[in-house]
Amino acid sequence: MARSLASFSPRRRALTAALSMAVVAAPTAWAQRGGPVMRIIVPFAPGGGNDVLGRQMAHGLGEMFKQDVIVENKPGAGGNLGTEQVVRASAKSNTFLLGHTGTVSINPVLYMKLKFNASTDLQPVAMFASSALLLVVPANSPVHNVQQLADALRSKGGDMDFASSGTGTGGHLTGEMLLQTLGAKALHVPYKGTAPALTDVAGGQVDFCFSVIPAAMAMVKGGKLRALAVTSPKRLNLLPDIPTMGESGVPELKGFESTLTYGILAPKSVGADVVASLEQKILEVAATPDFQSRLVVEGAEPMLGGSAAYAHRIQEESRKWGIVIKTAGVAV
Repeated sequence: MARSLASFSPRRRALTAALSMAVVAAPTAWAQRGGPVMRIIVPFAPGGGNDVLGRQMAHGLGEMFKQDVIVENKPGAGGNLGTEQVVRASAKSNTFLLGHTGTVSINPVLYMKLKFNASTDLQPVAMFASSALLLVVPANSPVHNVQQLADALRSKGGDMDFASSGTGTGGHLTGEMLLQTLGAKALHVPYKGTAPALTDVAGGQVDFCFSVIPAAMAMVKGGKLRALAVTSPKRLNLLPDIPTMGESGVPELKGFESTLTYGILAPKSVGADVVASLEQKILEVAATPDFQSRLVVEGAEPMLGGSAAYAHRIQEESRKWGIVIKTAGVAV
């Protein structure tokens, strides 16, 4: 969900503002560099994690290529509007997509009436980051760890519920995957964004939620939520004291993982030489200490891989989430 800049922490506000000025103002600041303007479409509104990561990469690429790299936000339809714009773009437009698991792996399975398939109508260039989710419960919940949550879900026979920022989002599907893995039931309560979902979890109206990390951690630190686990395969540098789902002691959750992968994709019409050049530069940007340190602010971790590795990752995630979606009977 898009949030105003004022709702972020001071550190994150400063980072977002700085990146926005550096990238949106790029045509003026870098006008003397020459070369065609490169556009990165972020298929979500300004201010969210996708936008921040897209601007970080755009800034780094601008410095690497010594040319204009601008970000355009094209929100709508769960990321599908912006994604379709890149699918339809010509090679000469120099337009690329900031992709993540939801837009390129989940949406092609989730949406029944799309006129394109991002996983086949775009070509992966490189992946550069992944982000996990945080499992949270109300601060006054009797549940203090994942084992207790699993026991409660199994014993209450569907009387519990979980929140998400919307149907088909990473938080929703991660909750469904948890239930399927445990052989348990719970009611999914979709909200129009992360903030209202977390507010109701904190208020005790909903039992638990898998949330993006920055929004949830603000409420954990404020004493309104209790963090139980992260959904990454290993503990995060940002949250070293919070265990993974696999460390919960629940046998079925060994290897449980739910992460969003971020990368850059190009229209199919873009030539192999352009893709190869951009792939190299993305990986160079993503390997810099400055870029990697900024990922931590978003609760993200480096995940570097070229075109072939990113294509394989997209296919793996499509299969994984396709099973969850079909088993749960989710459709949009």
